[in-house]
Amino acid sequence: MGSPNRYRWLLISLAIFALDLATKLAVERFTPEGHVRPLLDGVLNFVHTHNPGIAFGLLADSPSQWQTVLLAVSAAGVVVLIGWALATGRAGGARSQVALSCILGGAAGNLTDRLLHSSVIDFIDVYWRSYHWPAFNVADSAITIGAVLLALDLLLPRRSVAN
Repeated sequence: MGSPNRYRWLLISLAIFALDLATKLAVERFTPEGHVRPLLDGVLNFVHTHNPGIAFGLLADSPSQWQTVLLAVSAAGVVVLIGWALATGRAGGARSQVALSCILGGAAGNLTDRLLHSSVIDFIDVYWRSYHWPAFNVADSAITIGAVLLALDLLLPRRSVAN
């Protein structure tokens, strides 16, 4: 049996998953698709859009009929693998556990969306002048934060633990 501390990271994933689902449900319920509302003029819009592709709109215009299935299967594999690594204590130290927890929560949120809608609901639009970063959501943010934390974990020196 493992340490109970191992499961605190799964709670982070569940919190991200719940926040992602709640925000997407609110967007779906209270705004029509295609909705755009400026929040910070010249920088930030609240939008309601669906992305059938992967992160940041990649493959969104692909005509493949199998894309949704392949993306859902891939995301499910990531969720299972990371969940297993966290649950069995094979996810490394605390930094990598937090990173993987963020990725797990985000991947689970986007997988749920893809299974329910065959696309992912995005609602955050960051831009500068005519340049718009592709719209994103809480899950995408968590995945990105997790990837950055994982990279930092690989680059930063490990603390030695006295025996």
